Amino acid sequence: MSTLEQLQFVNRFARLPEDFYARVDPDPLSDPHLLHCNAAVADLLGLDSCEVQRPQFAQYFGGLLKFRQAEPLAMLYAGHQFGHWVPQLGDGRAILLGEVQNQSGEVWDLQLKGAGQTPFSRDGDGRAVLRSSIREYLCSEAMHGLGIPTTRALCLVGGQDEVYREQIETAAMLLRVSPSHVRFGSFEVFYYRNQFRQLRQLADFVIQHHYAHLADSKTPYHDLLREVIERSARLLAQWQLAGFSHGVMNTDNMSILGLTLDYGPFGFLDNYEAGFICNHSDHHGRYAFDRQASVGLWNLSCLAQAFLPLLDEDNGEAAAEQAGALLDLYEPQWLDTYATGMRAKLGLQQKHEEDQQLSQSLLNILQLNQVDYTQFFRRLCDLDLNNPTRDTELRQLFNDPVDFDAWARSYRARLERENSQQHKRQKNMQPVNPKFILRNYLAQAAIEKAQRGDVSDIDALMQVLATPFDEHPEYEAFSQPPAQGSPRLVVSCSS
Repeated sequence: MSTLEQLQFVNRFARLPEDFYARVDPDPLSDPHLLHCNAAVADLLGLDSCEVQRPQFAQYFGGLLKFRQAEPLAMLYAGHQFGHWVPQLGDGRAILLGEVQNQSGEVWDLQLKGAGQTPFSRDGDGRAVLRSSIREYLCSEAMHGLGIPTTRALCLVGGQDEVYREQIETAAMLLRVSPSHVRFGSFEVFYYRNQFRQLRQLADFVIQHHYAHLADSKTPYHDLLREVIERSARLLAQWQLAGFSHGVMNTDNMSILGLTLDYGPFGFLDNYEAGFICNHSDHHGRYAFDRQASVGLWNLSCLAQAFLPLLDEDNGEAAAEQAGALLDLYEPQWLDTYATGMRAKLGLQQKHEEDQQLSQSLLNILQLNQVDYTQFFRRLCDLDLNNPTRDTELRQLFNDPVDFDAWARSYRARLERENSQQHKRQKNMQPVNPKFILRNYLAQAAIEKAQRGDVSDIDALMQVLATPFDEHPEYEAFSQPPAQGSPRLVVSCSS
């Protein structure tokens, strides 16, 4: 295991020409102090656990000290934001310190969010507030615990600096860890600038370091686009199965590796609501929960357009045909991933034509009866196949239990059709139906405590969210939906 000074930086992205980034050092926080460290990610980086106790830990990840081998930079990209083209964005408050190679040979980006202004900050102050930093810190680990591809975070560092959003708040930095921070918008910026040489350089970089199995392909760019489409389709289906709403699915927030990237105004469903809008700033519901799949395809079409010069630089029509054929792979992949995942959530082992109707009718009555999505599926694990009189815990979730009774008869008949066994079904359902998710009210309670200097809720939530399918009886309260009648918390792009 390494000390902080022994981390092995390789800095592969910094070897690209400076067309791809701007070199800039972090602007340190005043009096940086460690609020929390993710031991699992420290282990992933090969960082000795004792390093967390050193004052230098907060100083390095609060921008006060610079790693000797680091080559800090802000990445360039553009993107479509709420459907509108923005020709230059880039890291406006995040700085890639460098890439670290652990003892297993894995290479990880270390990106410091809230690290101050960069040439891409536009009118921003380059800071992140404690509130949003805690939300990303917790949610990235929650998604990892659910088995959903995501960036992760090593630590939260607080400071004394004041930052203005809707009100005066305290600044913080978050150290984000990912195999790569290359986005759809990283390609778009060079396509719209007609800088096709740089476009090819970036594609070659991504293939060399992240899709190495495509290096010997006769059509590497075609195959790269295909894999990004398939990965993205699977990711968005996993979001839907988990009841997760991203909130800002701009193309600059879409990962070229198919990871969940940039946690802002996200939200997990409490009561099932197909049209749930988690982002207060999304006035027209572009990124509503039930629109995520279609927006994912729209975003991929933007990426495919940026790939046209790579698919066929001499024949635009042929390139467009290739891109269209690849985009046609998205919907079948999404549907297959979702259907497979929903069968698993329902404890179904076989595939039958009526399964889609069974799951959709369930979602309809969950919405009609304002039933908590996560709690319902967790309780469904314990349904007694042979004794409907024991359905009390499930029935009481419904305003009109008769709706559940009708669906449950169809469900039991479907289980009987495949000779489902009670114990085996329960054993298979529990590892795919979490007991715990990061509900907004839990995150807000942790934020309010942390603002008073108490990180006990962050510590407890990190333990629970890392293993959300376990029972954790000591944290039973974290499994509960918000109190009935409590106002819905509002989150916006500043979150």
